[in-house]
Amino acid sequence: MAEVFDGLTSELARVPVRSRIGRVREAARGTLRVTGLEAHARLGDRVTIHTHVAVIGGEVLRLSPDGVIVLPDSGGEGLAIGDAVALVGAADIAPGDHWIGRVIDAFGKPLDGCPLLPGQDPRSVRAPAPAATQRRRLGPRIETGVAVFDTLLPLVRGQRIGLFAGSGVGKSSLLARFARGVDADVIVIALVGERGRELREFTERVLGPQGMARSVVVAATSDQSPLVRRRCAWTAMAVAEHFRDLGLQVLLLVDSVTRFAEAHREVALAGGEDAGLGGFPPSTSAMIMGLAERAGPGPEGAGDITAVFSVLVAGSDMDGTVADILRGVLDGHVVMDRKIAERGRYPAIDLLRSVSRSLPEAASEDENLLITQARRLLGAYDRAELMIQAGLYARGSDPLIDEAIRIWPALDGFLAEMAPDDGVAGSFRRLQAVLA
Repeated sequence: MAEVFDGLTSELARVPVRSRIGRVREAARGTLRVTGLEAHARLGDRVTIHTHVAVIGGEVLRLSPDGVIVLPDSGGEGLAIGDAVALVGAADIAPGDHWIGRVIDAFGKPLDGCPLLPGQDPRSVRAPAPAATQRRRLGPRIETGVAVFDTLLPLVRGQRIGLFAGSGVGKSSLLARFARGVDADVIVIALVGERGRELREFTERVLGPQGMARSVVVAATSDQSPLVRRRCAWTAMAVAEHFRDLGLQVLLLVDSVTRFAEAHREVALAGGEDAGLGGFPPSTSAMIMGLAERAGPGPEGAGDITAVFSVLVAGSDMDGTVADILRGVLDGHVVMDRKIAERGRYPAIDLLRSVSRSLPEAASEDENLLITQARRLLGAYDRAELMIQAGLYARGSDPLIDEAIRIWPALDGFLAEMAPDDGVAGSFRRLQAVLA
C-alpha cells in the first residue's frame, strides 16, 4: 500500500502548476516553428501540441530568437497555424521496483493494459556515464545458459558486447536465451523499432513467463516517430541505471542499435544537421558511443550493467557505419552468419570472427588452452573447407587438418548446445571431451 501512495505522490508532484504556451507559426519539412517559448525552452524539452483533432507530443530541436523548431511525434495531420503549444520541460522517467515484469513505452507508460505508477526518483533519460576514474574493473564470469558463451566467448559482469547479425538468423531467439539464462538480478530489454505484431509474441512465447518474471521491456514499434524510437534506447538505459544504482546486477539487451542510429539520423536531419557517411550525420558517432558508455561496471557501492547491443548488418558487412562505430567502443563482438543458420545450426555464431575482450583474464590457464585449441582447429578446418567439400584434400597431407576433420562434427555440435545445470565447469568438461 505504501508503494501505491508513493507512486501517487510522485505522479502528483510531476503535474505542472503552470504551463508556458506558444503558438505554431509555420509548418515545413516535417517540423514546426513555434513562437512564444524561445525565452524558456531548452534543447530536448518536450512539448504538447493542441490541435482541434488531438494532442500531439513533440521535442525541441533548435532554438533561435525568432522561435523554436519542434519535431512532432506524429505526422502532424490536423495541425493549423495558431495551434497552442505547451512547454512540458525536460524529459525524464521515474522507474521503480514495481516495473519488473512489465512492458512499457519510451515514456514509461504501460503497454500491457494494466496501470503503472512512477517511482519516487525521476531521472534523465540522457544521463552522463559514470566518471571513468570511479568505475570498477570488469567482474567475474557470468553463466549464460549457452555453451559457447560459457566457454569460448565468455561474458563477465559489466562487459558490453555487440551482437552483429542480419535479419532472420536467430538474433532475437539468442537474446531471449540470454534473458532466460544469464545470471542477473534484473533484465532490461529495449525493442527499438520492432514490428508491432512481434511484441506480444516476443514477451509471451520467446521470452516466456520465466524471462518476464525478472524483466522490464521497453518497446517502440516501427510505425512510431523517430523521436520515440530513439528515446526507447535511452529509456531502457535509464531503467537499467536505476537498478544498477540500487546495487543490483543488470543485464541490458538492446535490439537494435542500428534502428536507434537510423532514428537519430531522421531527427538530426530534420533539425538541420548535414548528412555524412552512409547518410548518417556527424553526431551519430557520439550518440552511439554515449549510449554504450553508460553501460558497464558501476562505481563503488553500485551494481553493474552487462550489456548486449545487437546490430543489423546487411550481408554480414562488419564495415558498415553503425557496426564500425560500435565495434570500436565495446568489449567484444559476436558475429552471426546466415550460412551457418541455413545449414541448421543455432545459435549461428561464426566463432572465428567473434571476439570476447574479457579473455584471457576471464578463464583459467587450462581453460585458455582449450579455447586456443578449439579456435586453432576451427581455423584449420575453415581454411581447408573448400578442398574438403570438393574431395580434393588427401588425408595425411596435414596432421592439423586431419585432426580438424575428425573433431569438426562434434565441435560444431557443441557450439549449438544449451548449457545444462552444471554451468561453466560442465561446459568446459564437455568441450574437453570433444577435443580429446
